[in-house]
Amino acid sequence: MNQEQNVFRESPPPLAPRSIKVPAGSETTLSNGLRLVVVEDQRLPLVSFRLALRTGDAHDPPELPGLMDMMTGLLTEGTESKTSREIADEVARLGAALHAGANSDYTTIAASSLATFSDNILELMADVVLRPTFPENEVELTRQNTKESLKQQRAQPSFLASEMVAKVMFGAHPYHVTAPTPDSIDATTRARLIEFHRSTFVANNAVLVVVGDVNYDSIVDRIESLFGNWQQGEVAGDDFPPPPSRNSRAAYIIDRPGSAQANIVIANPGIKRTSPDYFPMLLMHTILGANASSRLFMNLREEKGYTYGAYSSLDARRTAGTFRASAEVRTPVTGDSLKEFFYELDRVRSEPVSEKEISDAKSYLTGVYPIRLETQEGLIDQLVQIKMFDLPANYLELYRDQIQKVTVEEILSVARKYVKPEEAAIVIVGDGSQLEEQVKPYAEEIEFYNTAGKKKAKPSSPPAYSQAAAAALAGNWSVNIDTPLGQSIPATLILVNSLKGISGRVESEMGNGEILSVTFDGESFAGTISFDIAGHAMEAQISGELANDTMEGDITMQDAPPLPFTGSRNEDALTKEAAD
Repeated sequence: MNQEQNVFRESPPPLAPRSIKVPAGSETTLSNGLRLVVVEDQRLPLVSFRLALRTGDAHDPPELPGLMDMMTGLLTEGTESKTSREIADEVARLGAALHAGANSDYTTIAASSLATFSDNILELMADVVLRPTFPENEVELTRQNTKESLKQQRAQPSFLASEMVAKVMFGAHPYHVTAPTPDSIDATTRARLIEFHRSTFVANNAVLVVVGDVNYDSIVDRIESLFGNWQQGEVAGDDFPPPPSRNSRAAYIIDRPGSAQANIVIANPGIKRTSPDYFPMLLMHTILGANASSRLFMNLREEKGYTYGAYSSLDARRTAGTFRASAEVRTPVTGDSLKEFFYELDRVRSEPVSEKEISDAKSYLTGVYPIRLETQEGLIDQLVQIKMFDLPANYLELYRDQIQKVTVEEILSVARKYVKPEEAAIVIVGDGSQLEEQVKPYAEEIEFYNTAGKKKAKPSSPPAYSQAAAAALAGNWSVNIDTPLGQSIPATLILVNSLKGISGRVESEMGNGEILSVTFDGESFAGTISFDIAGHAMEAQISGELANDTMEGDITMQDAPPLPFTGSRNEDALTKEAAD
């Protein structure tokens, strides 16, 4: 890369200011407490609707994590007058969109269409919001799909890292939940879904935002006719336990034996979305790690070549938040990467950022801001956030001014307040046997976990071979391998314990292979599978966890996503083999 290219990468030209005009909105409240926000915008013959409720995943019953997600996913799968197929066909006929979802703080039902069909899609939206039936067959299908999705998630290092960060940083606060459990999925019955919908979907807990080619008086009258009989109810508050305080640095390693990469997340407690420190934090985050010209990226990728990208993230929610720095690096340079992370974290809190850095960050943030508001979808999402996070009504108009007002001194102040390397949680997903010595210089305490999130003994380096431990792994295992297409491929895993160690073979319709160089520490195992497909020799990595007579793990081939598998000991096969 020549010098001219380097200058361009380090100093991207600031975006020229673009004029911004936010269409004026009108607000009213129906007699049942439903709030309406209507923005008339006739520039295009389109209309977008967002019904938002101040109840999200954080309000799930503690014993049923994932209930809100499952319920919102089922809203469009059947009503008192329409089946799932009829709803889908109607949306397709209108050329419209209709979907529902939830995050930790709130739930949204979104619809959009051409203005010609806006009344039709609004009527359908009211139907799925007010009269869902949660058909038993759709509930069962959603249960199975959710379980399969959970298996896929648990095979991804990024999910495992996020899960551990949430547990460590939020403690008893419900933000610590990132996914349902198999038990909670099975316990989510149609009756529970109906009751949860009745108690959470209440008019006085909702805001309906309309943006597009509409007439205010006409659309208010239509909404009154469709939603006017929606009942009020008791609104769940946000009375949650506070996140735990931290007073020392600790590392939490999720052990994936044989992993060639390490996913690193360094986290500190952060801010609420309404914090007066939000805009200084946003500028600090932009300078430190928001994009490919930020400090972390330029250091760990451009200068050191440890990763494809290193970033920071500002996670500011309604009642709590975190500030994180993260990267996926090659396992051998994990310690070196931690050194550079902490160098940059220390620097941003000990030295004022340069005038050029703050100027470029302000130009970037104020330059991209109008782009977010150019579409109806972008504008309506911003309006929903204003209502759900209790932001000022004129937030959009003041955004640029708030950015420009931030000073170098304020950035240094919030960095010292919230970026605390000496109290950070270091979460790493990777091969624990290769990580411990690299992490030791940066953490006063190191804890090890398996991929199920359960605490485990630290792995040996390399895992020591013992006849007693190996005997628990040896045997004939019936295995089901999940594919990205949702199919399950049966296989047989045969592991043999000998004086030379553990070896074996795998037999499946994908092909047969030889299992080489297996390591096992009593809980986690890892090895290499060498097999032949259509005359081509290939290798895959297998790793997993053993619990009594069951196992689970991943099979990973080069340049392909991990394939999760589960297995159980095949006692019948062992008995037959012994008899032979």
